[in-house]
Amino acid sequence: MYAKQRKYFFTGSLLMLILFNAMLYFDEPQGEASDTTRVQSPQSGVIYVVQVEGLVDNGLHRYIERGIRQAEENEAVALVLHMDTFGGLVDAADKIRKNLLDTDIKTFTFIDKNAASAGALIAFATDIIYMAPGSSIGAATVVDGGGTEASEKMQSYMRGLMRATAEATGRNPRIAEAMVDERIVIEGITEEGVLVTLSTSEALEFEMIEGSARTMYEALASQGWEAMEVIYVQETANEMVLRFLANPVMSSMLMLMMLGGLYFELQSPGVGFPGMMASIGAILFFAPLYIMGFAEPWEIILFFVGVLFIVVEIFILPGFGIPGIIGVTLLFFSLVVSMIGNVGFSFPEMEYMSRAIWTMAVTLILGILMLFSLGKYLPQNRMFSKLILVESTSKEKGYTSSENKDILLGKEGVAVTALRPSGIALIDGERIDVVSQGDFVENGARVVVTNTSSSRVMVRRLTS
Repeated sequence: MYAKQRKYFFTGSLLMLILFNAMLYFDEPQGEASDTTRVQSPQSGVIYVVQVEGLVDNGLHRYIERGIRQAEENEAVALVLHMDTFGGLVDAADKIRKNLLDTDIKTFTFIDKNAASAGALIAFATDIIYMAPGSSIGAATVVDGGGTEASEKMQSYMRGLMRATAEATGRNPRIAEAMVDERIVIEGITEEGVLVTLSTSEALEFEMIEGSARTMYEALASQGWEAMEVIYVQETANEMVLRFLANPVMSSMLMLMMLGGLYFELQSPGVGFPGMMASIGAILFFAPLYIMGFAEPWEIILFFVGVLFIVVEIFILPGFGIPGIIGVTLLFFSLVVSMIGNVGFSFPEMEYMSRAIWTMAVTLILGILMLFSLGKYLPQNRMFSKLILVESTSKEKGYTSSENKDILLGKEGVAVTALRPSGIALIDGERIDVVSQGDFVENGARVVVTNTSSSRVMVRRLTS
């Protein structure tokens, strides 16, 4: 039995190290990963196109950073951001903004429907902005992970970012600032208490963008770039894997893997196959979220603290009391908050918070159905019976333990070592391994046996 557990432990440790390093060393491969659409023309020059879709996170930042670097290395005429996003994380958007402002390459944004919150900040960092008819840009109030407005300090910082970015690219800084602060009143645009969000025609009227076009190629043609060679920078395998693992469906499956493995491991303590699967599931769940800016270290620590409280409840303080309630609460709370950006923007934040809650709810429902199905059908499976003891070895069926401790129940003895909470007590002239009921018991104190379930001898101090 112990040899098999050691084998699972070392195999699991090796797999966890490999997975952990693969997740943390999130570097793009050597060479250029892109598809190229070539247009035969005597005019020379290339244009790089990066797709800005979905959540603005650190994965997107690395993708855009790679596109900028490739455009610079190949002396491209321009870098184009084909944008349709509801926003995301402040820190990721700020990194992208800095990259765009620092490059010497001409930068161009084509907004294909949405440039909300973080998308607006990124778009304002580019030299040229075109919007498709029916598109919008704006609404960039900062909120915390709970979906409420962040502190005035953070709002002030964000207003400064929007204002400075608009100034750097020759746009109206007051309008950009009003996209963050609803207290700002601009005659003809907004009244107090309403954030600024501009349609395509409004953005053109107030000179926040350079033009309108139905397609990206039409926008490029308006700049005289219709005959340029266009290179689409594709996401790498690493980037796609990270975003795939952070997908709500995969997050739900990995949580099932974690919680199911933890449940079965606690049912049969030791370092076995369920524990190994729970550990792998935890790494695959938390590592992508940590890299992409969702999960902070304190959220991951909170998860393992919750597991620790559950272990204490099961092995040290049997029953279902305060440690168990705290452990379960911390465990589920950490899983939910790790799927929500820690500092984000108001427009998309409620969407991602509700998505995290729904992901957890679906996971719990699937987990209950899975446990019901496993309990009903797996015991009939021959392979399953080789991994798990299916038949009960109860006293009613004639089975007895080689070291039955029931005879000690109610007997008194003396602690020959300090119980912290485990130690040794002298009972009926024999040295017995015992566990106190949570209290420290000093050497020499008298104790009484209160429980002998699970082959453990539980004792408590005699107050007399």
